[in-house]
Amino acid sequence: MRTNFPMLDRPQETADVVPLTAAGPAVASQRESLAKHYSIIFLRRKWYVLVPIVAAVILAIIVTLLATPRYTATSQIEIKRESARIVNVQGVEPDTSTADMEFYQTQYGLLASRALAASVSRTLRLADDEQFMEMMGVTSALESKGQLNDRRAREEEVVTTLLKNVNISPIRLSSLVNISFVSPDPETAAKVSNAWAEGFIASNISRGFESTAYARRYLEERLADLRTKLEESERQAVGYASNQAIINLPGNEVSTGDAARDRSLVSDQLAALNTSLAGATADRIQAESRLGRGRGGTSAEALENVAISRLRENLAEARAEYARLLADFTPEYPAAEALKARIDALQSSLRSEEGRVGQTLENQYRDALQRESDLRAQVEGLKGGFNDQRRRAIQYNIFQREVDTNRQIYDALLQRYKEIGVASGVGSNNVSIVDRASPPDKPSSPRPLLNVVIAAFAGLLAGVGLALLREQLDEGFADPNDVERRLGVPLLGVVPRVDEDDRIGEVRDPKSGLAEAYLSIDSRLSFASEEGVPRVLTITSTRPAEGKSTTAFALAYWLARSGSRTLYIDADMRSPSVHELLGVPNGAGLSNVLSGAEKLESVVHSDEANAFDYLTAGPQPPNAAELLRGRGLSSMIEEALTRYDQIVIDSPPVMGLADAPIIGTAAHGTVFVVEAQGIRVRLVQNALDRLRASRTNIVGVILTKFDARRAKTGYDYGYGYGYGEVYGDKETAGQKGSA
Repeated sequence: MRTNFPMLDRPQETADVVPLTAAGPAVASQRESLAKHYSIIFLRRKWYVLVPIVAAVILAIIVTLLATPRYTATSQIEIKRESARIVNVQGVEPDTSTADMEFYQTQYGLLASRALAASVSRTLRLADDEQFMEMMGVTSALESKGQLNDRRAREEEVVTTLLKNVNISPIRLSSLVNISFVSPDPETAAKVSNAWAEGFIASNISRGFESTAYARRYLEERLADLRTKLEESERQAVGYASNQAIINLPGNEVSTGDAARDRSLVSDQLAALNTSLAGATADRIQAESRLGRGRGGTSAEALENVAISRLRENLAEARAEYARLLADFTPEYPAAEALKARIDALQSSLRSEEGRVGQTLENQYRDALQRESDLRAQVEGLKGGFNDQRRRAIQYNIFQREVDTNRQIYDALLQRYKEIGVASGVGSNNVSIVDRASPPDKPSSPRPLLNVVIAAFAGLLAGVGLALLREQLDEGFADPNDVERRLGVPLLGVVPRVDEDDRIGEVRDPKSGLAEAYLSIDSRLSFASEEGVPRVLTITSTRPAEGKSTTAFALAYWLARSGSRTLYIDADMRSPSVHELLGVPNGAGLSNVLSGAEKLESVVHSDEANAFDYLTAGPQPPNAAELLRGRGLSSMIEEALTRYDQIVIDSPPVMGLADAPIIGTAAHGTVFVVEAQGIRVRLVQNALDRLRASRTNIVGVILTKFDARRAKTGYDYGYGYGYGEVYGDKETAGQKGSA
């Protein structure tokens, strides 16, 4: 994340604020800042990156020049998912899709198997080829193990060497596979590659025959077991039927061609009797109907009888003739009497004939009723027998189903056995050689350019990792942009590194880079509060020798030069330094005022050269913290503010002492000094936390002793001077400014 710092000589600028509507530009700015951040890191740590790259490239060149040329020969085979089906028999070949990747993965695994490598070794007799073993390093490996004369060890080492130097490369989206072998001799490489392809084809065919033979043996065993089981189940079913008197008739062939199940004799008899009973019932109903429709001459049979019809006709004629005679004669007339006697005879014959017909109908009804009753009795008797037989047939059906199941399994396995027997004599292969390997003309390795590129890339990765690791381990502030981000305190300015003996002179020289830096800091401080520069300003740091005393002197000097009445106080009573900077004795000073031994006006000294008044630390008290914690410090500051516009206090360091938080609490603002590239960030954070805990008003941070050329951050100070040019001749190894 990028942090924008306003230029110290242009305090009116403020940090950029990204509105919510400008998310796109904000992201682009963050990416640019991140790229710049890492570029600065790599620039600063360039030797950590360049040295591994150069070392890796040199090592790659040496290894390439010393490496033995190796040749790669490649043969190509095609593996079809299914070979041509010579016999169209289900189960002889797997019925799966050509896109089944499991099949191809299995084939690739077989191509790289140790068994195939052993087969190639035996075919080419490589374990006995001294030239091959010497060339491939097998001999030296066996000698180191003391197994040169061990035949089995020679074969195992040859197989291991073959597997190390063979490469199986399937061609994507195809059934083609490249088999490559690497060897110092091109002829050997081609020979082994071709032998590998041929060995795979041979092993594939051999596995097919072995699989068929195994299947035949397995089916033979299963058929023998099933045959015995089928016979036992049949004997069991027949024995049970005989014991239980279960007689079944063979089933008839139905229209579908399937054989019907066997029928029992009782069921056939019951079916026949039931059919007869239905007919007898129908006959009885018909006879009863005829009988009920009328008796004598009114029945249908009487009306249809020829004799009765003739008698009725004769009777009708006689009655007609008798009626004509009565019209002319009396009933006693002989002819009429004779005709009357004839009519009576005809009526008697008619009644006799009609009675015979009625008796016949009644006899027919009785016969039909008796037949129906007899058949019904027989059916009821057979029903009981049939139900009893059905109960006994349950177990029989169980036995019969077992017989049927065993027979179906036996027939299916027998059919499969016959199919495999037919297919076993048919040779089929789904692997073929597309291209045979030929001895290569050029070595495949080493490849100088590729090795150098890979080495350079590996060196770059190692260098980048090393640079980032070094950056993480280096907990100092190498980039001013990191100060505000890591400490959460505004950066007031950056002070360059100068020679220890010239630091006061550089502060006083308006043309020096050091003076420009502190002038910019002074300008930035004028915006630290609504009243401008805090009237009581204390300067502290984490530990000694970070440049806080020089900073306090510079701020007091330039505040005084700007026309402010300024008092410069040395509050570091444990290790005073103001008197050394000004070149005056450390007589009565702050400790005397705080203890009440002296008045402030009696110990304050004027410095016409620096245009400010100063107060030295004075004699070292027994307990400086107790002296500062009293009422004397606040009273002294209140008294001094009546005479001076600005008070600059050179405070003791924070860590290990209680003085700085006490002084910071009494002051209006505190400036924290941090040595660039010289102190761990964690220590600075702890020191700031201590000040915040005492409610000290921390105005900002000043980064001191910054070496722009060493940091190589690209940080632009805007002072108008290049610090590297101004102070480059003064920089010496290990120099530091004193506090």
